[in-house]
Parts: sequence; structure tokens; C-alpha cells
Amino acid sequence: MNALPPIRRLRVAIIGGGFSGAAVAWHLAWSHRPAHLSISVIEPRPLLGGGLAYSSKEPAHRVNVPATRMSMAPEDTQHFARWLTDSGELERDADAIWKNGDAYPRRRVFGRYVAEHLAPYLNSGVVHHVEGSATRVTRDASGAGWTVHTPSGPIGADIVVLAATHPQPAIPAALIHLAEAPGFIADPYAPSALAGIGPDASVLIVGSGLTSADMVAELDRRGHCGRILSLSRRGLRSRGHPDVRGEPFGDFVSAPAISALGLLKTIRATLAGARAANVNWQSVFDQLRLQGPVLWAALSPPERARLVRQLRVFWDVHRFRIAPQVASVLDRRHAAGTFDTIAARLVASNDEDGSLAVSFQRRGQTRIETARFDAVINTTGPAHGQALQLNPALSSLAEAGLIRTDQYGLGIETSLDSRAVGRDGRIITTLFVAGPLARGTFGELMGLPEVARHAQTVATEIARLLDTPATISANAARGSVTS
Repeated sequence: MNALPPIRRLRVAIIGGGFSGAAVAWHLAWSHRPAHLSISVIEPRPLLGGGLAYSSKEPAHRVNVPATRMSMAPEDTQHFARWLTDSGELERDADAIWKNGDAYPRRRVFGRYVAEHLAPYLNSGVVHHVEGSATRVTRDASGAGWTVHTPSGPIGADIVVLAATHPQPAIPAALIHLAEAPGFIADPYAPSALAGIGPDASVLIVGSGLTSADMVAELDRRGHCGRILSLSRRGLRSRGHPDVRGEPFGDFVSAPAISALGLLKTIRATLAGARAANVNWQSVFDQLRLQGPVLWAALSPPERARLVRQLRVFWDVHRFRIAPQVASVLDRRHAAGTFDTIAARLVASNDEDGSLAVSFQRRGQTRIETARFDAVINTTGPAHGQALQLNPALSSLAEAGLIRTDQYGLGIETSLDSRAVGRDGRIITTLFVAGPLARGTFGELMGLPEVARHAQTVATEIARLLDTPATISANAARGSVTS
């Protein structure tokens, strides 16, 4: 097949300019004939690359893996680490280096790293930042192109990539009566969300994962010394990193488990083998991450659903570790008696003149307790299952039958080449899904290394269309698309 004529440009519209969307744009612009591409990234934040995860200005919010394991370029694991040293960021942040030599910089620093690497392509006009949110996506009548609607006007595209951010945590039904209370914080990462919490305030954090840990660290940095209670169904706190990192340990793919129970047994046996070999458990989970796509592919849909339903919470607390700087705050506060984590389910709540009453039932008990707090922070995690309802652009595609929720409730169903699957089961050739919203197909797609690899793969799939103009011939025939 003939390549597109030089005067043509393949128009790519990426919805979402957090790490996933920015990484797709960068890989396209960096390694796939930028002269033949016009890339629009629709993102409301002023800088591309930060998104929800890496835009926080709070000094206590740090990346939760060592800098040497964070990179936009999967084949170059030192990409970010070199930039971090060359930029002088480590000199300006003495606490970034942990005692074992690993660097855990502030999250906004990683966002700036991504933005700086995209900047040359923004300056050259290959990448365009459309500062706003996509409100609707429609398919052209011919079926060969798309229009992404934004407050600043429509954007025509040959290819659309869905790289939307995580949906905001849903408010648990038991806390709905606190939704309008001044002390209730529904969005913990909103600017100055915790600024109104006094130093002696009693605080309930609903959830005990990474965001919960962030909130404790931020409150502590702000001088808070009151009581903090973290509550979740199982009371499991995110684990930390080892003092000395080892190589991935174990083999899960030579004979991959075909059931959730079988995988659990294999993990337990491997952990026992690691202990006998004096290898830390983190190395086992590092191997699980690397081999995750093969493991997920080996499971049938019912077994995948069972894995998500029964084992996901245990996976999350071991897989998504907290930075040691944050872990040290939690340990110190727990030792001082000002921080605790309990396993309990929420029962009810009430706003009584600024005192937030929350009733809960501890795991394994029948008695319902009621405690009063000055502030309640919701950190229950992204509402992945509601992404298609909460995001207007995704909602418009779902209503048109062009996307559908995956059967595990993790995001959007895709083919193995990351193209969206419509309501009728057909693959939409020019509609891609990048990042965590595609994890129902690929399994492990939340950590940065996995998202970076997926972004690179999606960019490669899109670049192939440069050499297969038949897919977009009807749209390309309308003339130059450089605007």
C-alpha cells in the first residue's frame, strides 16, 4: 500500500492529557514521522502530562515508586532519572532521596518532566494542546472520521484516542447525608482541599489505599496533630518498599494458572520460596506485574471476574506501594497514637451542626458504633465502573453504541490491539483506548511502567495507519488537514 501523500496529515485527537494521553502524543511525535501527523490533545489543565496524578502542588505528595522505574520511554528505564538529576530537582528537594539511595520526588516534578519532553512538539505545531474538556464525540456520516466537540469549538479527527482521567471517587451511600457538610471532602486532590482542617481536628478517612496515605502525610505536613482514623472494608493499608530492592522473583508464565484460586496458590508457593531464598515479597509482586498480561490472558472471563471480585483488594495493597517518606509518617503517627486503620463497613452518617456523626460496624462484630469527626475525607478510589456515565465524551460514545463497559467493570472493552469494541461487538477501527480504561483487556494497566508501554503500543498501532490509507481514505480525500 502507498503511504499518505506528504501534504496530508493524519489527524489524531487524544481525549485526556494526563500521563496516558501525553505519552501517546509523545511516542507518536517522537518516533512516527511527525510531518505526517497533526495531534490534538484535549485537556483542561494548563500543562500536558500532569493529569490527576502528577499535578498536585502539595509537597507531601510523592511518586510511589523509585525514579529509576519511572520513564516515558519503556526501553530506557533511566530516562526520568537522568532528567531528574540534570534538572537540579534533587538538589532542591533534600527529602527526595531515601536512606537506601532511591529517589522519590514530588509528583508535580514528574508532571513537569512529561511536559518538558512534549514542549518541542507543541512549539513545532505537531502537537496542539486544546485547553478544555471534550463534551461530545460524534462519528462523521461517512463513518471515516470524527468530530470532538469542545467549548472552544469542534475538532476534526481521523483517529480518536480515549485517554480520559480516572473518575472522581463516588460518595458511599452511607455518607450521602454529609455531601453538603462543610467538613466533608469529596475530592481530596482539589486545590487546598485540606486547608480548612484545623491542627486538632478529628478526621475520618474513608479508604486505606494510596490516597488515604497521601492525606495523612499532607495533614501531618500542615501541622495537624489530632486523631486520624482510616476506615475500609478490610482495613488493609498499602505496603511499603524494601530497604534493598531485588530482582523480580518467580515464574508465573511457564504454566500459567487458569483459575483465580490456582493463581493464588501459585503466588503463595512462590512467596514461600522467596522467604526460603531470603528474597523479599516485593520481588515476587514485581514479577507478577511483569508477567501480568500473560496471566490475565490465561484466565477465562468468569475467572477474571472472580479475581477482580475476591482478590483485587489484596493485590492493590501489595502492588501499589507507598513512598517510604509517606510510610514513615504513617508509622510515626501510629506509634504516637494519632493514626489508626480499622476494618469496618459504613452504616450511616449525619451532619449535626458541624459535627459529622458516622456509624460503622467493625469487621467480625455485630455492634454498630457511632463516632463524631470534624472532617471526613473520601478516598474510596476512582469510580472506574461509572466512567461511561460520568464523562460526557464517553457517555456520548456509549449512547451511540460505539463503546461499552468491559464485563469486569474496570473500564472500556477493547480488542487486543486497543481498539474500542462497540455495543454490537464490532471493533471500531479508528477509536483507540489508552491507559487504565483498557485494563479489562490487559489486566495490569494502572502502574506507570505498564501505562508507558501501553501508550507506546497504541502509538505504534496508530502509526500503522499512516501506511494503510484505505482505512481513512474517505476522510483524507477531503483535502489537507493541517489546521
